[in-house]
Amino acid sequence: MNRAAVNDRPGLRPGQHRMLMFARNFVKHPRMLGSVVPSSRFLIQRMLRHVDWSSARLIVECGPGIGNITAEILARMHPDARLVLFDLNAEFVAYLVHRFPDPRLTVLHRSATDIDAALAEIGLGAADHVISGLPFSAMPVAVGERIVAAAERALAPGGRLIAFEYAARLTRLLTPCFTRVTREFEPLNIPPARVHIARKPNR
Repeated sequence: MNRAAVNDRPGLRPGQHRMLMFARNFVKHPRMLGSVVPSSRFLIQRMLRHVDWSSARLIVECGPGIGNITAEILARMHPDARLVLFDLNAEFVAYLVHRFPDPRLTVLHRSATDIDAALAEIGLGAADHVISGLPFSAMPVAVGERIVAAAERALAPGGRLIAFEYAARLTRLLTPCFTRVTREFEPLNIPPARVHIARKPNR
């Protein structure tokens, strides 16, 4: 897809264009997105306050959608840090490349089940944080298990997987791979969301 194909539509502000694109893709792929509206700023703030911005040098985001969380990560992360995005939606991937011309960012049209393998292939080491906006409750259990296992393998010792969900499946997916999982609730989101913070043990 060329850059012209992802330019904001004439007459629409960028935010309106993003919301329209998100809603259109929800209609086409409801199980891929999980919600008809993107994450609220309250949910994003709750998730990102668990990131150690001073020390993080490699961050992974799974299921970035139209980039609401991505924008906040890029605004906060260290100038020498790297951010790698994983998304299976080709339209979102093209839009994210267009929206964020940041040399610290790599956008992959690839499944989050390949996190560890993909990081090795592009010459990056272990991640400090994996941040997920994937709808785990809408995907097959086996796929969710593979994503969580790949995230755990990709994380450095002491690294964190930070993920949210709308239903109650994620705890069961996390506990086989992570011994320390904490949970928070964010009511100011549509729908209200549960945030999970899973930490990989230090070795």
